[in-house]
Amino acid sequence: MSTSKQARAQARKKQQAYEARMAAKRRHRERIIRITALITAGALLLGGGLAVLLIAMHENSQAKASAEAAASSTADEEVTLESGWAVSPEPPDPSYAEDRTWTATLATNQGDIVVELDGAAAPQAVASFVELAKEGFFDGTGCHRLTTAGIYVLQCGDPDGTGLGGPGYSFGPIENAPEDDLYPAGTVAMARVGGDAESMGSQFFIVYQDSTIPSDSAGGYTVLGQVVDGNGSVSRVAEAGTITGDTDGPPAMSVIVNEVSVS
Repeated sequence: MSTSKQARAQARKKQQAYEARMAAKRRHRERIIRITALITAGALLLGGGLAVLLIAMHENSQAKASAEAAASSTADEEVTLESGWAVSPEPPDPSYAEDRTWTATLATNQGDIVVELDGAAAPQAVASFVELAKEGFFDGTGCHRLTTAGIYVLQCGDPDGTGLGGPGYSFGPIENAPEDDLYPAGTVAMARVGGDAESMGSQFFIVYQDSTIPSDSAGGYTVLGQVVDGNGSVSRVAEAGTITGDTDGPPAMSVIVNEVSVS
């Protein structure tokens, strides 16, 4: 599945407009994350697993309702990609990963992050990432979540910036998850809903410090690649902490992915 050059240019223009509006929409996202933090704290008191709550995309209905309410209040400002894989109901075929190693360069406002993607070990996840990148899906998106305790990750890939966004499809199963639940610094893995192996989309996380992330009922987390250059940029963002000062929230030092190129 592909789009015309004109469609890609229009999509890129919309994503650039989205980047310009990120600052204006930050207050909405802060309110959403505060509500989510309260829900997360309550879940922890009830015995929820820290790692699953931190890394899974927000499933709590109240958090989702709050996010959708904020989104609807600024519906005229929202940016969506109107064609290509962004709206496809099915993910790219795993064969698109070509059973090879890809190099992805994330050009961010904090510096380039270069990742080697393992198309042999995680063909479905890599095929999805590569095809979305080719169509400019990630261009102009922000990294919306930073965790600084228990697990140490920066989460990106959500065009909405809420933790709820993604393409029109989801996919599974889990690929290339570590048997010992250890994700070394530099690991790039797919975010998903807790307990749901078929819920991966576009969101991914970069591990900036060795982290043990316990498997849940669905298993571990798909590792699609490793950072080979630019880990220092992620570490600087982590050192700055979150906007709210909590251990889980939007990074205080904003990270905008201006463009993702793959080869």
